[in-house]
Amino acid sequence: DSIVNRAVARVLRAKFELGLFERPYAIPDSAAHWNGHARHRTLAREAAGASLVLLRNEGDVLPLSSGYRNIAVIGTDAVEARLGGYSGPGIRPVSLLDGIRERAGSGVTVRYAPGPGRFASVPIPVPAGQLMLRGEYFDNITLAGAPRVSRTDSMVDFRWTFNAPARGIPTDWYSVRWAGTVSLPPGRPRRIGGEGSDGYRLWLDGTLVIDNWRKQSYRTRMVESPLAPGSRHEIRLEYFETTGNARIRLVWDGDAPDPSGAAIHSAVALARASDVAVVVAGIEEGEFRDRARLSLPGRQDDLIRAVAATGTPVVVVLVGGSAITMSGWLDVVDGVLLAWYPGEEGGHAVAEVLFGDANPAGRLPVTFPAAEGQLPLSYNHKPTGRGDDYLDLSGQPLFPFGFGLSYTSFAYSDLRVNPGEIGPEARAEVKFRVRNTGTSPGDEVVQLYIRDVLASVARPVLMLAGFQRIHLGPGEEREVQFVLGPEQLRMLDAGMRWVVEPGTFRVLVGGSSRDIRLRGDLVVR
Repeated sequence: DSIVNRAVARVLRAKFELGLFERPYAIPDSAAHWNGHARHRTLAREAAGASLVLLRNEGDVLPLSSGYRNIAVIGTDAVEARLGGYSGPGIRPVSLLDGIRERAGSGVTVRYAPGPGRFASVPIPVPAGQLMLRGEYFDNITLAGAPRVSRTDSMVDFRWTFNAPARGIPTDWYSVRWAGTVSLPPGRPRRIGGEGSDGYRLWLDGTLVIDNWRKQSYRTRMVESPLAPGSRHEIRLEYFETTGNARIRLVWDGDAPDPSGAAIHSAVALARASDVAVVVAGIEEGEFRDRARLSLPGRQDDLIRAVAATGTPVVVVLVGGSAITMSGWLDVVDGVLLAWYPGEEGGHAVAEVLFGDANPAGRLPVTFPAAEGQLPLSYNHKPTGRGDDYLDLSGQPLFPFGFGLSYTSFAYSDLRVNPGEIGPEARAEVKFRVRNTGTSPGDEVVQLYIRDVLASVARPVLMLAGFQRIHLGPGEEREVQFVLGPEQLRMLDAGMRWVVEPGTFRVLVGGSSRDIRLRGDLVVR
């Protein structure tokens, strides 16, 4: 109870500090004034620009050359301006395409092709307008007796996770029969079938065409459609569930060739006729949208490889909030910029980085694996006592924690740890110098890591102890300082007590968890 009370108290304290008990409702005029206010949009633009992470820049393809007269922008994420999970539609969000067009100016032609999008084109749920169905829901798994619930269902596209299919039906023990008619559109579907948890069977005009009446896994079963365009036919789908967390859909695909292939062909033609191609690719994620594969969904990988094969310089802009595997195409593109979900002003912020008005300095807060088999993969893992590699893959990540490139370069020098020996409650200063050795002004995110060389319990092989983002002009040099004390050096011992144990701590400074430039020691007495 005390733990719950403390948690509730923290929430209530924040509400009191915000004045929500004195003023529980928004003031409409004030909300209208501040929503989309110019100051807020300026801040949104600055925050988006600061977050962008440059992952690849072969041949200095970025910033985009002023000599580019024709720019191809490819991908549906270039126009959607997605803001991420639990976000509303935003207030006048700026798409990446609009941002690029505005920044490119009147002397540059910017043309757009959608490409295949994030979703595979087939199969799709049979739409409501093509179905007339009566659903009968039973509280047993054999369709026995009278149905507990009967209702009209416009589609069969259901996901029953924590919920039951209908009132009075258990969440984990039921069966369903949908019966009615299906109307075929003019371009009839080539195939029809079921998708979802096993335990379904399908009849067309009284003939059993799919018999998957067993529980094993989740799959899609399709049959060639013998039905004529524009015709109407009897259809029946039956399903049973014994453990809950069910998914069932009645699906079909189209008679025309795969539209994603045509979309890739159009994008390739546009790239071939352009000076540079910017492919904007995105992922799908969120609550109840966990990803089994970390590659780009749909045929976006195919799109990137096909565009790169034209020989036109290619920059990939990635939209999403989590790790993406890129091994299938990373080596054939020239540049990769991670935009995350850049917000309402994201289009302007991305354009500023692409054209060199801003120098990217975002750094990865997570590790990007080369393949899903490496997971879990983190820089601060405990020592394993084994090799990190696999039989068929390195154990090293695709991009390490803290990684990010810049349009300039930085050199580190003169590491000093003072004093070099301290007591368990004392502090030491870590100082070093950073110089911009390139020709452009830019930000460097300097990162301080430590390693407890020998401890009484297993400790991480590397731990982030601090970081600073500093701005340096060309040739400018600055001293950077961190402080190491009990907050950074302490650990939970075998008795779950916070202690700072005596021993040597390795002090490591660099531009990422793998890019360590300076090294020293701090001894705790």
